[in-house]
Amino acid sequence: MGLILIENARLCDPTAETLTEGTLLVRDEVIEAVNPTYRPDAAERIDAGGLIVAPGIIDMGVFKTDKPAFHFGGITRAALMPDTSPILDDPGMVQHAGRAGKPDFWVHPLAAATRGLQGKDLAELAMMKAAGARGVATGRQAVADAGVMLRVMRYAAALDLVVVSHAEDQGLTAGAIATEGETATRLGLPSAPPCAEAVAVARDIALAHVSGARLHFRLITTAEGFALIRSAKATGLSVTCGTSPAYLYLNDAAISDFRTFARLSPPLRAEGDRQATIAAVADGTVDVITSSHDPRGPEDKRLPFEDAAPGMAGAETLLALSLNLVRDGHLSLPRLMRLLSTNPAKLLGLDAGQLSAGTPADLIFIDADTPWRVDSRKMAAAAGNTPFDGLPVQGRVRRVMKGGVFY
Repeated sequence: MGLILIENARLCDPTAETLTEGTLLVRDEVIEAVNPTYRPDAAERIDAGGLIVAPGIIDMGVFKTDKPAFHFGGITRAALMPDTSPILDDPGMVQHAGRAGKPDFWVHPLAAATRGLQGKDLAELAMMKAAGARGVATGRQAVADAGVMLRVMRYAAALDLVVVSHAEDQGLTAGAIATEGETATRLGLPSAPPCAEAVAVARDIALAHVSGARLHFRLITTAEGFALIRSAKATGLSVTCGTSPAYLYLNDAAISDFRTFARLSPPLRAEGDRQATIAAVADGTVDVITSSHDPRGPEDKRLPFEDAAPGMAGAETLLALSLNLVRDGHLSLPRLMRLLSTNPAKLLGLDAGQLSAGTPADLIFIDADTPWRVDSRKMAAAAGNTPFDGLPVQGRVRRVMKGGVFY
């Protein structure tokens, strides 16, 4: 704690369009000045060595607090989904979850929308907000009953809590583990049409219009889903959406060998939808890129495809994979950091995700060009269930500062 002067940095301000050479002055837990006109003699000087200095990543919707993986990936804050054991449908559990990572990273719990995530009785949202919940989430499944979902949204709107929804209609996806199409047919897998996402999106957008709730779809993965969200945004509704690298860089062909590491929820889509996901990031339809971090060990994954649990360990690969969007010309690096940090902070009501005076000194030092190879056997995560095993990538976080302290 005290004064730290970070020099020789390439500053990545998410509100800008380009990187700038510069200096940061950190006092205690906050950024005191960007490119200060004075340089206190008492300040500890840190040479960034030309690395990119950006706000720490805020991961919008993880399923496990995983300190080593978060540190490796430059995640300084994470919104925890309520699908924990026990479920986050009680103020005491929410409060406990919120303390899990401090001080080296912060967990921001999302309250279960309904008791036990059963989709029936509303949970005590006001009490959970008082205990530290930063949003309300339906968990790994949508709330099937539209009447219940409307009550959730109205309650959340009154509390000014964002509603994080899972976009799949259960009437269409019941028993399905893949997307309907050539791959699922060839493998003989139970499948659901991709319109299951659009049906759920359309319903929840209609309910958001009635309730006035702030609605965020944690993962959108189809061209139809993105079209509906573009339309809703054009009317002025407070509707946002996220996606993850799996849907940007993999299609349903990744499950062709019954590879359980590629069994996800929602399932991987056809190539046309993958391309639509990239386009939606580029045109601003996508507001957040999340890791959907869900580490699962052999007891969940070393099973027949139909019996394996969905989910992937994504925290360590989130930044490296997302940097491909910059290299391919879809985004500038500052715009990418809006999706990884600034926009999640806004959704959660956090004074974070920025590179400006007075904001928390949550910083990551990025070497964007360092090559490395994803190796499921060597991952820092609680489990190495990544569908990107063996993939060469570029971009590493070299240092992490949380609240003015290096970890």
